[in-house]
Amino acid sequence: MRIKWAAVAVAASALVLSGCGSGDGSEQSGPARPAPKVVELGPFVGECGNVTDDEIRDVGGIGQVTRVFRNAVGCNWQAGGFGSASITFASYRGSPIERERAWVTVNGRAPEQIQVAGRPGFAALDPGGSICDLAIQLGDDFFEWSTNLGPFVTGNPCDRSRALAELTLQRIR
Repeated sequence: MRIKWAAVAVAASALVLSGCGSGDGSEQSGPARPAPKVVELGPFVGECGNVTDDEIRDVGGIGQVTRVFRNAVGCNWQAGGFGSASITFASYRGSPIERERAWVTVNGRAPEQIQVAGRPGFAALDPGGSICDLAIQLGDDFFEWSTNLGPFVTGNPCDRSRALAELTLQRIR
């Protein structure tokens, strides 16, 4: 008798569930999402911002440096020793510069609106005056030079980041 009741329950459940679908596929299951934005690639800024190791030494003003890493989106150079100076380049395709501006703000650096070679961006100097993040907008892309002078190098790191950004913009393709 239990098997009969189980069979009836399964059949009833199947009928109820089959009535839930519309069958014609014309109804949407939720709100329509907008089509994703397809961004056009901006200009190619070159590997390491099209800046050489010698230019990092000269323009960056941090003496002897070694390129620590290089990949498809960035490069990092460091001087020797603990807490030494460093310079980093990064290129961001299809990424909003505002996210980077928010990141530097959260990390205690007040971004200041700038223009470099007619391109908008920002420079953000840390309160201690030894680290500067400088980002330049290129359509839907941006690149950034970050200079950390460390405890042994004097000067304004934003001046050095700006000079490196100018070189990158001169060599853009």
